[in-house]
Amino acid sequence: MNIIQGDNLEILKKLDTESVDLIYMDPPFFTQKTQKLTDNKNKMYSFEDSWVSIDSYKLFLEERLQECKRILKNTGSIFVHCDKSANHHIRLLLDKVFGHKMFQSEIIWNYKRWSNSKKGLLNNHQNIYFYSKNKNFKFNTVYTEYSPTTNIDQILVERKRDSNSKTIYKVDENGDYVLAQEKKGVPLSDVWNIPFLNPKAKERVGYPTQKPVLLLEQIIKIATDENDIVLDPFCGSGTTLVAAKLLGRRFIGIDSSAEAIEITKNRLNSLIKTDSYLLNKGIQAYKNKTEQEEILLKALKARVVQRNKGIDGFLSNNVYGKPVPIKLQKNSESLKDSIYLLEGAIKKKELEFGIVLKTHDDTELFDFDEIPNNILVLDHFHLAIEQWLSSRVEEKILNY
Repeated sequence: MNIIQGDNLEILKKLDTESVDLIYMDPPFFTQKTQKLTDNKNKMYSFEDSWVSIDSYKLFLEERLQECKRILKNTGSIFVHCDKSANHHIRLLLDKVFGHKMFQSEIIWNYKRWSNSKKGLLNNHQNIYFYSKNKNFKFNTVYTEYSPTTNIDQILVERKRDSNSKTIYKVDENGDYVLAQEKKGVPLSDVWNIPFLNPKAKERVGYPTQKPVLLLEQIIKIATDENDIVLDPFCGSGTTLVAAKLLGRRFIGIDSSAEAIEITKNRLNSLIKTDSYLLNKGIQAYKNKTEQEEILLKALKARVVQRNKGIDGFLSNNVYGKPVPIKLQKNSESLKDSIYLLEGAIKKKELEFGIVLKTHDDTELFDFDEIPNNILVLDHFHLAIEQWLSSRVEEKILNY
């Protein structure tokens, strides 16, 4: 793990050939401005992003990209962060250095920032170009949670393309739906909705152009494994290195600013990540789970299902090749009601087993012999504790 101050071109030239697994490059954007920002202690940080011409900027980048290509392992990848100021020039440079066939993705980092646009569209995204050194590059599929708008059958049933390339549900020779194998979630797309760091975010250090740790974590997860080496030749406030350390990767950070190096070292000694981030209100409107219900489902390691009366989630593992649904007893439901709703969902979706999580005692009498054999009723932990303590007290009284 190295943090080095100096001219990154000269330092890159000293690094061993094929020694790095991933390079994340976040160079100046060709804004033709001095980037400034003040931290919460009124200390100002700045760096110069003014150039004589676009040609001088392109030469600056190309020299460093050539060294990055040499340093990358044959299974390595590079992610170059830019915006509309020069992204079209940078894409051509990457094609020139790495070859257009090594282009893998253009990631759109989409965020919301409230500002005025005097004339033109409000800029709410930046670009990250993903290139590999060759075709045999390392790639890990990262899965995200299903959208709250996802239909439950899209999780349960296999899908395929028909003759018109339309997505349809897969059926067997008898015309029955083919149940899906265990699903880990939705593979990460090339549009990342990660909010820009707000001024009060815990991880913000006051450095201009600071990126969220979550953004770098996703890049690192895609292209590396534990103990791999991540290089950031424009490390700035050290976000890449913080993300690498959190994920168990080794790292090298380079920056010409002594202040940036100092900030980076301080952040590495006290790792901070902003865990929560805002969700789009349009998606949020589809969610009908309370915070407590989501906590219970996550404690069971379940995939959450929104807007379904009979099913609140699925166990992460299938049983006998089929998903296992979970139903949380609602405050307005008797245990009998909850079992009835889950039983109906099991029959409708042609599943085998189900689990009801009991959350409160009923005033209505219920015969537990009426519980179907394929449904397990679990007491919520606070009920189990109360019942256990009550039985211990009764036992002590009887033995007194």
